[in-house]
Amino acid sequence: MDCRVVVEAAVPVYDVETAAEAVRIAISKTGEMLNPDLNYVEIDTGTRTSPSGERLNPAFVAADEALVALELQMDVFNVDRGEHASRVARKEIGKRLKNIPLKVLSVTEIDSAESDPTEESGAPDEASESLDEGNEDGY
Repeated sequence: MDCRVVVEAAVPVYDVETAAEAVRIAISKTGEMLNPDLNYVEIDTGTRTSPSGERLNPAFVAADEALVALELQMDVFNVDRGEHASRVARKEIGKRLKNIPLKVLSVTEIDSAESDPTEESGAPDEASESLDEGNEDGY
């Protein structure tokens, strides 16, 4: 089974003035941490909503520092079930994004024809290793 896993990351950015600047820097910073090993992970801005349901900017800026919500999408191949795909994605992304809180947002099964078998992704032997505990609950 092949799965597409979407993981939310809370990326801190320092010395910024605007939310747009914070988002640009967070995407660049995340891309640098993931490349070249995970260059197939897609990086997009996350979605945030207020308690009343109002859509908010993905970056919160205070005192020239920001916390930016990003969504990282990764295809995982040859897994047993969705939970297995989730663990593989969190482990692979978490290894490279040290001290960045991660949360799995969704796991969807993808059609084999839709996926590109030449892309590298969490091999089954990597999934059996323990998770990076530092990122499990975002602390």
